[in-house]
Amino acid sequence: MKEVNDKTKVRRVPKRGIYDQEEIYKILDNDSTCTIGFVHRGVPVVIPTIYGRHENKIYLHGAASSRMIKNLEEGFDMCFCMHRVTGLVLANSAFHHSMNYESVVIFGKAKKVEGKEANLFALKVVSDQVLKGRWEEVRQPSDKELKATTVLELEINEASAKVRNEGCHNDKEDYELDIWTGIVPIEKVYQNPIDDDKMRNGIPVSPSVKNIYNNGIT
Repeated sequence: MKEVNDKTKVRRVPKRGIYDQEEIYKILDNDSTCTIGFVHRGVPVVIPTIYGRHENKIYLHGAASSRMIKNLEEGFDMCFCMHRVTGLVLANSAFHHSMNYESVVIFGKAKKVEGKEANLFALKVVSDQVLKGRWEEVRQPSDKELKATTVLELEINEASAKVRNEGCHNDKEDYELDIWTGIVPIEKVYQNPIDDDKMRNGIPVSPSVKNIYNNGIT
């Protein structure tokens, strides 16, 4: 990964900036959703999508005809951003409220993944990032489906992370107020799966779905 530069340097509360490659990977691996920023016909555009990471590459995919894919495929400058809120930080004053979070920003140019095997590999990476093990349970993409889909790769060369994992920063005199102050942690929770009403009867919930639960689906 490149040295810290003007684009990747964290300026607001710089102590929260992270530039270590392995730490950035860990944060990226904690989620699967991101936003992609680019300029289209002179207008800034931000598109939400999903991603997968393998080694030093981010994989994105979409309809070959989509605005985002067509622009990025041509080598437009882009900005990748993922963030995950991990807690509400509730202070004694409105001014000092905050959130705990982890985020990664990557700058660069994406390029099209070429070849059937390379595309299938990249799509599996994205699938595993969303729900590990699902790729092996389902029908693989047909040639027609692959033709309608473009996969892009973005090297993680210009990147930085920013993390806040702290308590409240209240003014000392505000502790004289009768106001509760503290942190409300936030976690992603999966709810019970709902059967497709067109599915044949008797088909059990897939192992990949069972594996994401802590409350034990049988």
